[in-house]
Amino acid sequence: MGAAELGNRLKEHRARLGLTQAELAARVGVTRKTINTVENRVFIPSALLALKLAEALDVTVEEVFFLDQSSASVQPNS
Repeated sequence: MGAAELGNRLKEHRARLGLTQAELAARVGVTRKTINTVENRVFIPSALLALKLAEALDVTVEEVFFLDQSSASVQPNS
């Protein structure tokens, strides 16, 4: 079984609050580019940043981040 990847619903939660990437970045103390790379799954945030993002969006970490099993490659048993 392949490794799962970290998926996120960051953009959806940010949009729900009407926040730009720059506004969310300012709330959590990072750059707009960091928010962009997390949203696009280029950068995996630290646990601390994940908690800060969830808090800024007024949701739980699990509502923002999840294990994406669909991106894991399934390998046959040997």
